[in-house]
Amino acid sequence: MPTSIQALLAATPILVAAILLVGLNWPARRAMPVVYLTAAGIALTFWDMTVTRVLASSLQGLIVTVAVLWIIFGAILLLNTLQNSGAISTIRAGFTDISPDRRVQALIIAWLFGCFIEGASGFGTPAAIAAPLLVAIGFPALGAVMIGMMIQSTPVSFGAVGTPILIGVTNGLDHTAIGAQLTAVGSSWPAFLQLITSEVAIGHAIVGTLMPFLMVVMLTRFFGKNKSWSEGFAMFPFALFTGLAFTVPYALTGVFLGPEFPSIVGALVGLAIVVPAAKAGFLVPKNSWDFEPREEWPKGWLGMIEIKKPSADERKISLVMAWIPYILVAGILVASRVSPQFKGLLTSVSFGVKDILGEAGVSGSVQPLYLPGGILLFVCILTLFLHKMKPAQLVSAAADAGKTLVGAGFVLMFTIPMVRILINSGVNGADLASMPVAMASFVAETFGSIYPIFAPTVGALGAFIAGSNTVSNMMLSQFQFEVAGALSISGAILVALQAIGAAAGNMIAIHNVVAASATVGLLGQEGKTLRMTILPTIYYVLLTGTLGMLAIYSFGVVDPLVK
Repeated sequence: MPTSIQALLAATPILVAAILLVGLNWPARRAMPVVYLTAAGIALTFWDMTVTRVLASSLQGLIVTVAVLWIIFGAILLLNTLQNSGAISTIRAGFTDISPDRRVQALIIAWLFGCFIEGASGFGTPAAIAAPLLVAIGFPALGAVMIGMMIQSTPVSFGAVGTPILIGVTNGLDHTAIGAQLTAVGSSWPAFLQLITSEVAIGHAIVGTLMPFLMVVMLTRFFGKNKSWSEGFAMFPFALFTGLAFTVPYALTGVFLGPEFPSIVGALVGLAIVVPAAKAGFLVPKNSWDFEPREEWPKGWLGMIEIKKPSADERKISLVMAWIPYILVAGILVASRVSPQFKGLLTSVSFGVKDILGEAGVSGSVQPLYLPGGILLFVCILTLFLHKMKPAQLVSAAADAGKTLVGAGFVLMFTIPMVRILINSGVNGADLASMPVAMASFVAETFGSIYPIFAPTVGALGAFIAGSNTVSNMMLSQFQFEVAGALSISGAILVALQAIGAAAGNMIAIHNVVAASATVGLLGQEGKTLRMTILPTIYYVLLTGTLGMLAIYSFGVVDPLVK
């Protein structure tokens, strides 16, 4: 079968999803069952996958779905708990004290706090935490999801304490063979991995510095009364300042310390610099910006989660006490990823199946204590005592969170199994590469020496399919490395472009959009979200690819394996 036909068939489920969700504006609950059946049909017929492998991949996807729903449940439960305790009212007032400007609030909550959560946890957690918090302080649910998805860019390559690099790239490359080649030329695998890490950090820092600016521009354009780009442009000095406050320490950490802490350090330094600056009005426009009154919002902006207004007899909670649950979440997430002993304790509780239906390598498990959902639940229980709540308030919060999961669960039970079919399609009777690799191979063969400009797009495509930077890197890093060898250019740079593009692809990953939407009770608007988040995704992959081309062909950047 010609490569072009393979690529077209492999891309068909993605094209169907784009047409239904973005073109026809179908809700995901209608579109994704069709997309799943399309993927399964192509896998069974053209890829000649066995029925058993397709079923095993689907069951694996359902296990992953349980893990994702567990995170969503924890995020909604925390929001509901803090609403019931009165903490959300205090947090809302606290942000107004920093700045009443919604653009400033979005940058502090989404960009800085969200980047910290991404660095600590990854796996879509920042959108699941930041989006409900934005709604709680008065943002439209659709706007909160858009902003929450845009977090899934710059910090993602070093999310979950470096997992996309340490696990994704390391397991995506044949590091044993590459290590032997490096030893032969006087280098080593650790040095090569650090080279990739440095290039990822520098590339993200250059491209990501403008992400806060894009956030506020899109916020004012799509959710402002005047639908104005200029109201976003007015924030350029402060947004650029906010971007640099994160990306400079982020890049330095990646270059000098490695992949574990760039996003965490960048966010902490950024918060320490930006919050006092915002409170002092440094670079903040004199004219504050806000949304129209809630009563005038279009129905499509609103989620099912109602933010309760404070009652006259509501108990007042101090600002520090109101924030303690979020501080605990962040601290426990970091500890669970950094401390081997603590991590071992949490991961010791695991439920799953190995080699599902006898299919080698198709396995799935859920670790309820290690996943952010378990940590969020634990913090909610602590909050019951810290905020002196009644047990009935926590029970009510849990019941409301459970109701919200129903719609998301239905969508994800088709979306994630579809993803696993595509990923597992490399084992087949037609002797074809997996569907993602087939698409990537076609791009590489078509564009030849100018391929580096498209390398981030290939990474983004992998993340769009898998909903994960880590999985995209595992699927495509070796492919990128082999293309670099064929073109006699730096494999480290092409793998770095892969990792950066895969981070950006999270902004348009369908199951990430569904998960983020579920946390604010907004289902059925996935197409609208994708139409907005595709804009920063295009910016990210094109600028990254251009930087890659310049590094390779203008500046002659090489690595130890380039002959």
